[in-house]
Amino acid sequence: MPRLKDSPVTTAILAIITIVFLAEVFRGAMKDNDVLVGMGAIIHGTIANHEYWRLLAAMFLHGGWVHWLVNSWALYQLGSLYEAMFGKVRFLVIYFVTGLCASVASAMNLAVGGASVGASGAIFGILGAFIFSIRRSQWRHEPWTRGLTRQLVFWGLLNLAAGASFAFIDNTAHVAGLLSGLLLGLVLPHRLPPPPPTRQIIDVQPYDDSPLPPPNQA
Repeated sequence: MPRLKDSPVTTAILAIITIVFLAEVFRGAMKDNDVLVGMGAIIHGTIANHEYWRLLAAMFLHGGWVHWLVNSWALYQLGSLYEAMFGKVRFLVIYFVTGLCASVASAMNLAVGGASVGASGAIFGILGAFIFSIRRSQWRHEPWTRGLTRQLVFWGLLNLAAGASFAFIDNTAHVAGLLSGLLLGLVLPHRLPPPPPTRQIIDVQPYDDSPLPPPNQA
C-alpha cells in the first residue's frame, strides 16, 4: 500500500475532509440538520435555486463519525493507490468530475426535505475508473491486477446492493459516480504509468453515502 506522502493529492483531500468534519462537530451539525444544510448539504431544489456551490461542498461533509471514518478509509485505500499508479492529475480530474456528477444526480433525485452529504460518490468514481485504467495499463495481464480488479468489482456490486436495500442510502449518487468513473477510465488519454508502487493486493471497501433525514426527524 502506498504511503500518504507518496500520494499528496489524496493526502490533501483527506486533510480537508477531516478539517471540515471537525468544523461540523464544533458547530453541532451532528445534532442539528439545519446546521449541516447551512454548511452545504445537497437539498431538494439545489439546482433549481442555482445553489451550485452545494454540489462541491457536500463532497467534503459527512453525516456522522462512522460515515466520515469509513469514507476516509476507503478514500485512503483507493485514492492513494490510484494516484501512485496513474498520477496526480488523472486522480484529481476523476475525483472531482465523478464527485460532481454524483452530486448532480443526488440533487435531481432528492425529495423535499431531504439532504445528502459525503465523499462516496467520488470514491465510487475512483473505483470505476480503476477498472478500465488497469485494463488499459501495462499490468493488465499481471495476476495481482486481476485480483485487484475482482476485488473492485466485488465491493462495488456489494455496496450498490446495500444501497438498493436501505432507503437512507443515496444509491443514485453511487451509481452516477461509478458510471462516470468507468467512462473516464475508458476515455481519458492513456499514458504509460510509472512502475507499480506495490504488488500487494488491498481490500477496497467504498462506503455508502447516507442521505440525512428530513429536518423534522431526529
